[in-house]
Amino acid sequence: MELQNALETRRSIRKYQAKPVEPEKIRQMIQAAILAPSWKNSQVTRYYVAQSEEALKKVREALPEFNRNNTKDAPVLIVSTIVKGRSGYNVDGTASNELEDGWGCYDCGMQNMNLLLKATELGLGTLVMGIRDAGKLKEVFEIPEEEIVVSVIGVGYADVDPEMPKRKSVDETAKFY
Repeated sequence: MELQNALETRRSIRKYQAKPVEPEKIRQMIQAAILAPSWKNSQVTRYYVAQSEEALKKVREALPEFNRNNTKDAPVLIVSTIVKGRSGYNVDGTASNELEDGWGCYDCGMQNMNLLLKATELGLGTLVMGIRDAGKLKEVFEIPEEEIVVSVIGVGYADVDPEMPKRKSVDETAKFY
């Protein structure tokens, strides 16, 4: 699949086929994520992959009801985190600018986009969810205190084919000088 095609066909999927995703496809998605740039090559994003019924149930319990429903048949839920205090920081631990750990979230977003586009290429649907109970997720996966939970990504074979929502034009979003 060409990049332009993946960009144009990727959608947020809220209904999945009750069908497993091949483990190699999940590994390919995470490998694609790893290829994204990061602040001073800090590579602060970490992924926690729920595939077992028990782990999926626990992750869903950390989601609001509407996202539990949106991912009820998704066979994979991936929790993305960042390591605090590294991306956006100098070697001595001081922040490089006012965004501080915001750079880690930015880096995670770039990695997650690579992951989503690779999923699209592999014929999979995804849904990125930012409304979640970070404390519960940290408990479920024993996520270290030095990591910040960023998102949960549902992954699976789509059982819907949604239309692309209206997008703003270049002129509405950019100023050229």
